[in-house]
Amino acid sequence: MSKIGTLYGLGVGPGDPELITVKAFRLLQQSPVIAYPKKRMGSKSYAHQIAELYVQQSEKEMLGLVFPMTRDKEILEREWNKTVEIVWERLSAGKDVAFVTEGDPMFYSTFIHMMRVMHDEHPEVPVVTVPGVSSFLGAASRFNLPLADGDEQIGIIPATEDREAMRKALENHDTVVFLKVAKVLPMMIGLLQEMGLADKAAVATKVTSSEEMVWTDMRELERAELGYLTLMVVKKG
Repeated sequence: MSKIGTLYGLGVGPGDPELITVKAFRLLQQSPVIAYPKKRMGSKSYAHQIAELYVQQSEKEMLGLVFPMTRDKEILEREWNKTVEIVWERLSAGKDVAFVTEGDPMFYSTFIHMMRVMHDEHPEVPVVTVPGVSSFLGAASRFNLPLADGDEQIGIIPATEDREAMRKALENHDTVVFLKVAKVLPMMIGLLQEMGLADKAAVATKVTSSEEMVWTDMRELERAELGYLTLMVVKKG
């Protein structure tokens, strides 16, 4: 049996193609198979777009993987097992597979579940992850906003409809990054106004990419409809 290939989880940053590490670039060059999350509607993710810039596609297998967008556990398990088996076919043939993901592979990433299911089904597969620049770090640079200094505490919180939980996050940290905030934006703006923090917040969508949009005035956002890749940074100090 041929040597089993290595599964690489490569963080390629939040959108700006130049925010890829030298190590991720090298492994993209070396790996014969580049796997990426494939959108059903045909548009390309940032991870896919960035990977294409750095490889000769004619020399690689570009492996688009569709991930189920559902909470149904049976469907999730079935579809994830299918996806992992597709990747395992390449690994078992001795080919390294570089799975590219936006941001960092260990931070709210599709790769986390890929790694877990692969370990459960094929524990012999070597897995290597390469850190990447996360969106909240891209936003901090975009705003020239220090996220934490000295003894300051920072919270990184998925935004939800639980208003009291969001309030406690703001009360308990000097800086809070709310991820995926678009779906609860009106509630969050109302909470900030109630707490006297509206002028301490900044919002970015698709940060560092060519489609980036940023707001520092929350009044401009009260009727805005923003996309999935939107975050809010609130720094009280």
